[in-house]
Amino acid sequence: MKELLPVLTFARIDIKRLFRDKVGIFFVFVFPLIFLLVFGGLFGRDSDISFRVGLINQSESEFAEEFAGQLEDNEIFEISEDISTVDEGKEDMRDGSIDALIILPEDFGDFDPELGYPSGEAEVIYDRGQEQAGVTLGSIMESIFASINAELVAVEVPFTVEVEPTEAEGLTTLDFIFSGLLGFTILSLGIFGPTTVFPRMKEKGILRRYHTTPIRVWQYFAANVLSNSVVGIMAIAVMFIVAVLMFDVSMQGDYLSLVLLTILGTITLFGVGLAAGGWAKNENQAAPLANLIAFPMMFLSGVFFPRFLMPGWLETASAFLPLTPLIDGFRKIITEGQTILEIGPELAMLSGWLVVIYIIAFRVFRWE
Repeated sequence: MKELLPVLTFARIDIKRLFRDKVGIFFVFVFPLIFLLVFGGLFGRDSDISFRVGLINQSESEFAEEFAGQLEDNEIFEISEDISTVDEGKEDMRDGSIDALIILPEDFGDFDPELGYPSGEAEVIYDRGQEQAGVTLGSIMESIFASINAELVAVEVPFTVEVEPTEAEGLTTLDFIFSGLLGFTILSLGIFGPTTVFPRMKEKGILRRYHTTPIRVWQYFAANVLSNSVVGIMAIAVMFIVAVLMFDVSMQGDYLSLVLLTILGTITLFGVGLAAGGWAKNENQAAPLANLIAFPMMFLSGVFFPRFLMPGWLETASAFLPLTPLIDGFRKIITEGQTILEIGPELAMLSGWLVVIYIIAFRVFRWE
């Protein structure tokens, strides 16, 4: 019990020090939130398909007026009210203000006495740079007209297709990025913190004074690990609260599994920062070393884009980075509803890195 007292004491001191450090607070709490707000604003409003279009109704028929009203009420279409001519629509397409232009010609919706019902052909104009959006919009318009045609003309269709969703919801862009941002939060806490703090404490002689006390290296390490685990849980909690309240991110798994994985990930990645910061004599040595370690993991571990987009050899190699199993574990818990007991490969990889990293950290750590 006496040996644990210094651990608890230094852990409390370290937590107080972190919350007095404005730079530390920024990188641990604010910096990841900035990414969340940016990506949440881009991908988190809704996952439905929507198009910004211009609508030009050149017809005076009653059917055309009703059809135009239906398009304006349809959530798929965001109709621009500033377009009244084809030239204005093409200009807005060139600068990216709209995705396409829908034109209802003068004869659209006119009653055909021979057929006994109204007819017409709508025109969809899109920019060549937005070809995928134009083709998709054309398919949606054909689907809308197919429904209208079925009401006007009875047609027996020999072949049909049934669309059925799976039981589980798919992974949205924000769900994917959110799990990566949680990993980025732990990375910032575990690497950028120690590689900044320890060299600064060496320069000020603080670690040298610690060395004159009875505290041992393992006790000092344990105190820092404990304090960073507490702060890590707080940082993840803040990210979750903002994501749920602002972007309706859903949690499929259980929070206990998330907390346990957060603690293991924090301890592991803190060991990386501890080794780098403990070895470096000053901040000039520590800063490049921290960037050299952190940036490959940021871009190769699936923080901002999926690893399956990488070449096969790079995807395989990136699986062995310490941040990769942490992010994969977060995604499995948050989006797939798995528990801590079901992510054995990720836990094994993190545990292996934990042992290797702390062996290195104990060997290279210097008090001054």
